[in-house]
Amino acid sequence: MIRLTFFGAARTVTGSKYLVESNGARIMVDAGLFQGLKELRDRNWRDLPVPASSLEAIVLTHAHLDHCGYLPRLVAQGFRGRVFCTQGTQDLCKIVLPDAGRLQEEDAEQANKHHYSKHSPALPLYREVDAFRAVSQLQPCGYDRPMPVATGIEVTFVNAGHLLGSSYVRMRIDGRTVLFGGDLGRYGRPVLPDPSPVADADYLLVESTYGDRVHEQDDNGTRLAEIVNATADRGGKLIIPAFAIGRVEELIYWLRRLEAEKRIPVLPLFLDSPMAGAALARYTERVHELDPELQPEQRDDEAPHDQAAPHPAELRRHQARQERDMCVFCTERFRVIATPDESKQLTASRVPAIVISSSGMAEGGRVLHHLKAALPNAQNTVLFAGYQGAGTRGRRLVDGEKSIKIHGQWIPVAARVERIDSMSAHADADEIMRWLKGFAAPPRQTFIVHGEPPAQDALGLRMQAELGWTSRAPAYLDAIEL
Repeated sequence: MIRLTFFGAARTVTGSKYLVESNGARIMVDAGLFQGLKELRDRNWRDLPVPASSLEAIVLTHAHLDHCGYLPRLVAQGFRGRVFCTQGTQDLCKIVLPDAGRLQEEDAEQANKHHYSKHSPALPLYREVDAFRAVSQLQPCGYDRPMPVATGIEVTFVNAGHLLGSSYVRMRIDGRTVLFGGDLGRYGRPVLPDPSPVADADYLLVESTYGDRVHEQDDNGTRLAEIVNATADRGGKLIIPAFAIGRVEELIYWLRRLEAEKRIPVLPLFLDSPMAGAALARYTERVHELDPELQPEQRDDEAPHDQAAPHPAELRRHQARQERDMCVFCTERFRVIATPDESKQLTASRVPAIVISSSGMAEGGRVLHHLKAALPNAQNTVLFAGYQGAGTRGRRLVDGEKSIKIHGQWIPVAARVERIDSMSAHADADEIMRWLKGFAAPPRQTFIVHGEPPAQDALGLRMQAELGWTSRAPAYLDAIEL
């Protein structure tokens, strides 16, 4: 008997957590944070319905916080098992989880200092030290290599094309297969490869973030170029809240390409997110897992000429080429902002520039300071290039609210607020259906997860109409025997 309980991403997008119980073992797939509406975020403060210490292992599909961000809290609650993931996921978790713990502590400190929290004292959900303990329990695995994780339970990671290291988790239990789809990537996009096809599964969990819509057609960067040029013409700043891992890489890819094609002016491009800067380095280190067009070209002039003492100018040219190739995403005037003081100086500057900062839904981090400074000025533009969950600042801004609360203050919105959906890392409805049509036979049961109800319901109807598959969208804490 396999018992599957939905602890998150059930009739909502965030908080992915799925408990698998079989052969006396408890395994959890994903350990994600809830984000967005307060009623969802409040769930992060509740203990799991089962003791964290009773989990034998955790398996992660990828390193976005709505899939891994609850892990330090589980460790603080007593989880001591191994956390299985890909090498790329381990690399990124080592960046995002300590950063999340540090931000939790900083946000609590700010709330206590300025008294804008209803709680006294405000406490962090978990601490940086909890995050460091969590990453010490990560067990990296290669793609397409079966790995036993508990008695009678084996998992295989399959590349999902959504993020560096992202995967579907194929779990085999007593001769049956449960495929946890994680987040499904897209086809024909830059930076990452296409999602891998899957031929069969007895039970399938499929995401539905965009299950009721189709992304904007790829316009070869035209819309982004228009936004950059219009903001530059006004003498303003372009502020881009972006998910620190995944979205930043594609944004910089396009800005570099548009600059090289002389479709936008050469502007200072600041990445004000130490976490995103570290993630860029991890992407570069694992460039063999990325789209082939990002692999550095091999040239005959890659090394200095063979001589006892190369000329200093030749060495400098060689080093410059190496630096350029190491940063496969860098524009001409690219700079990573390292310190809080540098970030404050950038926030205060009125020089036209592009600033990419996290978080992607404008819920925390350094981008909030940039928004406070930029939103009241009509010269500036704020560009969202990813999914904005219900209840987030990002959603309220793209929905047209004329003032927004940041750090306890109401900030007027005079800047232009733009949105580009074509860069989403999530498959849209057509792409989800394309992936599902790769199955040789329908699963015994398909569960639609990781989506808001309208998107889930629309995807379920389309699956029935086009594939003849029945599906179910489980509710929070639903438990199902397979």
